[in-house]
Amino acid sequence: MSTQLVATVAGAAVPVEEVDAAEARLRHGPRGAALPAAGTSEGRQLRRWLTQLIVSGRVVAAEAAARGLTATDAPPSEADLLPDVTARLEIGSIAAAALADWRARALFVDVTAEVRISDREVADFHARNPLRFAPPRLDRHGWRTPSPVAPPIEQVRPVITEHLLAAARRRAFRVWLDARRAALVELAPGYEHPGDPRQPDNTHRH
Repeated sequence: MSTQLVATVAGAAVPVEEVDAAEARLRHGPRGAALPAAGTSEGRQLRRWLTQLIVSGRVVAAEAAARGLTATDAPPSEADLLPDVTARLEIGSIAAAALADWRARALFVDVTAEVRISDREVADFHARNPLRFAPPRLDRHGWRTPSPVAPPIEQVRPVITEHLLAAARRRAFRVWLDARRAALVELAPGYEHPGDPRQPDNTHRH
C-alpha cells in the first residue's frame, strides 16, 4: 500500500504521518484545548501550516548542508534575531518558527551578509520618526518621560542603522526562504499553503 504524501522537497517524500505526529504533539500539549477541531476548515488550515513548518525545516536542512554550515559556525541566538513580537510579525510565523533551528540561523547570517543600509535610508527614517530613539528625560518627580525634542541625527545614527539593518535582514531572509520553498517544494492537494487563495479553506477575501 502506498504512503500518502503531503509534499515532496527536492524530490524527497514528506509522508502524511509527519503532519499527523506534529498535530498530535500540539493537541496533547498545554494549548491543545485552544486548537480548532479536527476536520473543520480551521483544522485543515492548521494541518497546512504544520506542513509548511515541516517542508521549511527540510529546505533549511538541505540548504545548510549544501553550504557546508555547521553548529561550530556559532550562529546568533533566536532572541538576537527575533527580539520582540514586532520582529516575529515582520518575518512571518513560518520563518520565525524555522529560526528555532541553528541551521536556519546560520543560513540567516549567510544569506543576509551583504544586506546594507544607506545613509539616505537612515536620514529618511529620522525625518519620519524624529522622536523614535530620543532618550527619555526625567521629570521633576524623577519619572522617565518621552523627550519632546528630537535628537540630532548623528546622535542616533548608530541605533537607527541597527534597527533598519535588522529589519532589512529579516525581510531578506523571509524572501529567500519563500523563494527556496517555491523552487524545492511540491505540495499535495489539500496541503496547499494556508494563504493560497485557490484552496477552499482560505478565508481571506477581498
